[in-house]
Amino acid sequence: MPLLSLNPATGRRLRAYPTHTTAQIESALALAHRAFLGWRELAPSARARHLRALAKQLRRDRESLATLITREMGKPIAQARAEIEKCATACDYYAKHGAAQLADETPAGAPKHTRVVYEPLGPILAIMPWNFPFWQLFRAAAPALMAGNTVLLKHASNVSGCALAIAQVFHDAGLPEGLLQTLLLSSAKVPRLIADDRIRGVTLTGSTEAGRKVAAQAGAALKPCVFELGGSDPYIVLEDADLDLAAEVCASARLVNTGQSCIAAKRMIVVNRVRREFERKLTARIAARRVGDPLDPHTEVGPMARADLRDELHAQVTRSVQRGAKVLLGGQPLDRPGWFYAPTVLTGVQPGMPAHDEELFGPVAAVIGVRDAAEAIAIANATPFGLGAALFTRDRRRARELTPAIEAGMVFVNASVHSDPNLPFGGIKQSGYGRELGLPGIRAFVNVKTLWVE
Repeated sequence: MPLLSLNPATGRRLRAYPTHTTAQIESALALAHRAFLGWRELAPSARARHLRALAKQLRRDRESLATLITREMGKPIAQARAEIEKCATACDYYAKHGAAQLADETPAGAPKHTRVVYEPLGPILAIMPWNFPFWQLFRAAAPALMAGNTVLLKHASNVSGCALAIAQVFHDAGLPEGLLQTLLLSSAKVPRLIADDRIRGVTLTGSTEAGRKVAAQAGAALKPCVFELGGSDPYIVLEDADLDLAAEVCASARLVNTGQSCIAAKRMIVVNRVRREFERKLTARIAARRVGDPLDPHTEVGPMARADLRDELHAQVTRSVQRGAKVLLGGQPLDRPGWFYAPTVLTGVQPGMPAHDEELFGPVAAVIGVRDAAEAIAIANATPFGLGAALFTRDRRRARELTPAIEAGMVFVNASVHSDPNLPFGGIKQSGYGRELGLPGIRAFVNVKTLWVE
């Protein structure tokens, strides 16, 4: 069956894409391996030149690529432009720092005639989601390519146009053939790819359920993996927090990409002493966000990416309200074409409600009242997820004392959780394992080889 691309703002069909045949998949695997044999021989400085060319091409094509993102998955155009720029920034970062990060080392205390070297593995399979259709790929691909690997991309079916556009960017930037190839195929064909001896590693961004399946397949084939999976990020607001700052950051972090982000603010855990005031400020800020046509540069909240995702979100809100949560704002789909959901604030959220226990992947903020900081951290950790977290307090010393107790791969104080090419990105528990970006990102898919030369 073809892969369908639909416009979330209208619900109308954009295009149908035929899937690749078995012969085409085999050809891509062979080309990825051949390209690797030449690419790995290039000096890091030569690879860096190609990454800089890639960054320049992304910036040249920013408007057309951003428009494609918006049309295929509904991201507000201003955020789509920022996504393309962030991809270019990641390419520039690894072009600048990759050679040093891959340089041979002699560890402290090791014999003088020993070295540790970092060598590429081969073709890496990248299984990517729709919510950041360019950034998720470049976040993984830029370091993998700089390390000397090649990449095969299996993207989400609803952003097939973006997937093909990514491959076109590589071509237009003049990069060697086969460094990155897009495969249009169903998830049913992924196990065969993972099992193929030419695939040397797997990186996946997606749901925890998808991560479990791919982890089992990769484990059977003994392939190294990096997984960035679901999240239910807690944003803890203590009684001494700057409430205006906290409300503004929480509103922005909850509604980024229409709430469809693994690191969006999901649960606002607020000390009861300031909860009502925080709720008023948060609700006012969320209500002020402009909902509308995602191609309008003034739009801040667009449609959800698919009808089924909107319906699932509404079911979670409905069940939470039936179990006692109160709606301060929104709480229903919008009566207009496309898959829009009203920006929503729920309060009185308790254990046993979907808004408390599950990931809400859309523009719904859940406010949970707690007695004190100790209970806030206990609630923050009472989740199978452990991706990001944020803490709001005016006392930096108190923040330093509390952050070690928060179970997450990333903790931000008085700021929203976000990715930066300089810093490791990833989570713990059912939010995945391994790290992207920073130094760990470029060493995720390398052979850490010990050399002992007498």
